[in-house]
Amino acid sequence: MKPAGKHRTVAEAEPADAGREADAGSQPASKRGRYAWIGTAASLVLILASLGVLWKLSGEISWAELRTAFTAVAAGRLGEAFLFVAVSYLFLTCYDALALRQLRLKMPYRITALASFTSYAVSFTLGFPLITAATIRYWIYSKRGLSAAKIAALTVIAGFTFWLGMGVVLGFSLIIEAGQLASLTFQSIGVNTTARLNQILGFGTLGLVLGYLAWVSVKRRYIKVRHWQLELPGATVSFSQMIVGIGDVCAAAAVLYMLMPEGMNLAFTTFLAIYVLAAMLGIASNAPGGIGVFEATILLALSYLPREAVLGSLLLFRVCYYVVPFVLALLMLGLYEALQRLRRRRAANDP
Repeated sequence: MKPAGKHRTVAEAEPADAGREADAGSQPASKRGRYAWIGTAASLVLILASLGVLWKLSGEISWAELRTAFTAVAAGRLGEAFLFVAVSYLFLTCYDALALRQLRLKMPYRITALASFTSYAVSFTLGFPLITAATIRYWIYSKRGLSAAKIAALTVIAGFTFWLGMGVVLGFSLIIEAGQLASLTFQSIGVNTTARLNQILGFGTLGLVLGYLAWVSVKRRYIKVRHWQLELPGATVSFSQMIVGIGDVCAAAAVLYMLMPEGMNLAFTTFLAIYVLAAMLGIASNAPGGIGVFEATILLALSYLPREAVLGSLLLFRVCYYVVPFVLALLMLGLYEALQRLRRRRAANDP
């Protein structure tokens, strides 16, 4: 079954068509394009407000206290944190694998893992994932015959995986730890929410996820990505996306949970809801790695703990989850390019 109209699915598109369609897409902007600045302005407001909160919260912290908090994590907990970093990035490689399956494309897992790991590690640190991650994916996948349109589709489908996992984790956390989260909200920002309200929000979030799964289960669904129509994954792939997304989010939250100071006394499910909310706000800000926004949210939520200890844990989390994978990704990309050049040279010299 093919979609009606002039649009073609990404899976059917040929590279030559992409250029012709791109020219069509460069015509005068639509009404939607006129208001594109609103999203940018909202992101800037969110970043500036969060940086202001972060500056105020950290104003009374001395560098000596911060250095002490940074080095207070036991070696065993640091090792566990790096283990969860590896688990999280392993789940991230499944994002691309599921997207390739949806697009009915075969790719060796080593290539999928390389493209996925390096694109996420670089985009998490540099920000602007639609540019940085897409560039790295194109660099690797295009050498395997994938067109720009298919790589763009892969990126979009991978994004659905992330948000499905986020939605499920946030929903269950709000339901299971409704009372504890209400207490934390009152302690951190003085807003008196109730456990019932948190449960309603949790069930509402899960309802949206289940509604999406039901929507894609009834028949084939398509969304427009600029000038292409992209077929959304059906129920089977979407459910797999949800499981992978849950695993990734839980592993990433576990990294920070392992690095938190003693005396936090929070169940992991409660901390998970705080982490997901902070991550969502960080993504909405479009700042590299949600920097500033993510930290401000965590500091507010855990305001009953010493600020220098929490900020030290957050800085260590940045090093473990962002800086180390970023450096490793750059080394892997350099090695991959060197091997590619060596193979081309050998092929040219082979009679």
